[in-house]
Parts: sequence; C-alpha cells; structure tokens
Amino acid sequence: MKPARLAVWLLAGLLLAGCGGKRTRPSHVGGATAQQRPSAGAEAAGGFRDDLSKSQGSRYRDGSDSVPGDVPDVSKLAEPVPRVEPRSLYGNKSPYTVLGRSYRVLPSARGYDERGIASFYGNKFHGYKTSSLETYDMYAFSAASTTLPLPSYARVTNLENGKSVIVRVNDRGPFHENRVIDLSYVAAVKIGIWPKGTGLVEVRGIDPTQRGQELPPLPAVTADAHPGIYLQVGAFADAGNAQRVAAQLRRANLAPVQVLEADVNGQRIRRVRVGPLRDVGRADDVSARIEDMGLPRPQVAVD
Repeated sequence: MKPARLAVWLLAGLLLAGCGGKRTRPSHVGGATAQQRPSAGAEAAGGFRDDLSKSQGSRYRDGSDSVPGDVPDVSKLAEPVPRVEPRSLYGNKSPYTVLGRSYRVLPSARGYDERGIASFYGNKFHGYKTSSLETYDMYAFSAASTTLPLPSYARVTNLENGKSVIVRVNDRGPFHENRVIDLSYVAAVKIGIWPKGTGLVEVRGIDPTQRGQELPPLPAVTADAHPGIYLQVGAFADAGNAQRVAAQLRRANLAPVQVLEADVNGQRIRRVRVGPLRDVGRADDVSARIEDMGLPRPQVAVD
C-alpha cells in the first residue's frame, strides 16, 4: 500500500474516535483564554502540531480534560445561525464502529428529537481537529454527536432549568454509552451543564430550510416537574420474558423496576425499566451492574 493511501486509512480510523471515551470531571485548571487560543498545526512558540497519525492515547498534549480558569461571559457570544451546508467529506461514514459498537449517521437533522444525558469537553481538545477536520474551538457553540450528520444544527435544552442553546454539530462522540451529546465548553456554560459536568437535556435537530425551527417551545421547568433518569433494559413482545428480566433485576436490589406496556406499530410491547435514579453517577453505576449480570446494555430514558 502506498504511504499516502496508508495515511488516509489511518486518518479515517482516527477521526471516528475524535471524542471517544469517558470525559473526566472538569477542573479549574488554568488553560487557554479566548485571546490565547492555540490553532491546530501551529509551530510557533507555545503552539503545537496536531499529528493525526498518532493514536488517541498519544495525540493530545494533556492527559485529562480541564476548563479555563476564567469563565467567559457567554451572553456576549453569538449562537450559530442555522444554514444549509454541504456534508463534510470526513466524519460521515455510515455505519461506523468505535469501541466495538456500531453507529449509523442520519440522512439529516430533520425530525431528530432525543432526551438523554449531555456532557462537555474543553482544554484537552481545544485547537485539535474534529471528526469533520475542522478545528475544535471550546469558545464556539458546537457539539459532538454519534448520529447527526456533520455539519448540522440542533437546539439543546437543559431539562432541569429550561435554558437552551443552538449548536453546530461538527464532531463525533460522545462514545460513553449513557451520553446523547457532547457540548463545547461555552455551550455547557450557557445552559448550566458546567460546572456540574453532566445534565439532562433534550436535543432537537434543526432543518435550516424550515423557518422557526431554531426556536422550538421550551419545556416548562418547575420544582414538581424535575425529569427522572431511567434505564431501559429491554423491550419484549413476550410478557413472560419481560417478567423474568424484571424479576432478575429486583433480586439484584438495583432500584425500583417497572414493566410498562405500549403499542408499537400495532404490536404490544413490554418495556422493562429501572428507576428513577437520583443522578447521572448512579445511572452509570447501575448500568455497569446490569451489564455485569449478562443482560443487554440498557438505554437511558429521561422522563
């Protein structure tokens, strides 16, 4: 294989894992400020070169993620204006596999509406290339998604406080099984995901050809309407199978177990769920215990 062709294959594999792995909790470690943002490929004093041929473990200068010491005034930063853009030449392969799990990229953001857990990323990745080969800027309202096309736009709403932000999706991730989107640092600040590190959100795709979608109705947030985190262990057509899984979970004393019935495409389905769980950390712990029991990887549901 020619060296140039080999480099292309190495790059393709690397870009799919641009936001892989579990994010570390943010810390107030001093880092780049808005006036000192490094640019990818910079060789000047204090700069760096983003070597895409390196493995994820050795590509970044920092071993763990962090955030700048000074919190920016996000009210002075403009959100992106959704517009029709051509698909990126990179990062849109479908299906693709990361960490043994396969994902499919949606044809568009139109109709995408999902609730789940959001995380964010900061200093460690700032100035490096995203999966679309753009430079990640933690001071821009952007995000990473496993399934939305690159680039695309979405409105992300924090279900715990009603704050929302429009983001431009230009990266792949997060590849933590219990996360639905990875926000840039300033996007996380704007809707209150920072400094906690994670939060319960609704992600709605925006179709730039349809006016008004960039401002969908915000959820009403009250003290009595705090969203709950649930883990769906399976959906069964056979009632006996659903009850057997539910009984196994109850014997493990994980959390309240529910068997909910619903009609899906004319078929009666029994969904086995664990919860509500008190926080994201508890959801991660219970999810790992369920997998250790030999049951399927549960899916996060936020109601």
